[in-house]
Amino acid sequence: MRIHILGASGSGTTTLGQHLYERTGIPHFDSDYYYWLPTSPPFLEKRDPAERLALLRKDLTGLKSYLLTGSVIQWGDALKSEFDLVIFLHVPPEIRLERLRRRELERYGAVIHTNPERNRQYEEFMTWAAGYDREDFSGRSKVSQERWLEGLECHLLRIEGDTTIEERVNRSIRKMEEISRNP
Repeated sequence: MRIHILGASGSGTTTLGQHLYERTGIPHFDSDYYYWLPTSPPFLEKRDPAERLALLRKDLTGLKSYLLTGSVIQWGDALKSEFDLVIFLHVPPEIRLERLRRRELERYGAVIHTNPERNRQYEEFMTWAAGYDREDFSGRSKVSQERWLEGLECHLLRIEGDTTIEERVNRSIRKMEEISRNP
């Protein structure tokens, strides 16, 4: 089963993918690995869209099952027809933003950094992440993802709200089993 899990930054797509991998053994790939060039600190330079897609296709070639987390809208639209299931996660913005703050602390040990450039990057990221639920937001948004979901020809599972990871995993596995019985 080829599964794509998407949602806003901080909605738990990568976490769900990791837990599904642990439960099912289905290989897990995260779109951030393909989207960003390796830098230190990470997430500073974007890869060329054609290069992203080529790298991802290379890794997915020959796999009958995979979990792809994160958004590939626009640069990965060529994969859209290959998915058997798309799982869309939506979490209220205040919860997502708090998760992102905690992630910053876990990764870097602080939210306010001694490096002014790192502070600027963090503030820009948080402003961008906060825009997701706004209808007038021009970046990756709930509106753009909903539009993308409308054109799906595969199964769709929506998980909305502040659910536990166990609940998300169980709902995802039940949906996978349902699809296996009735493709």
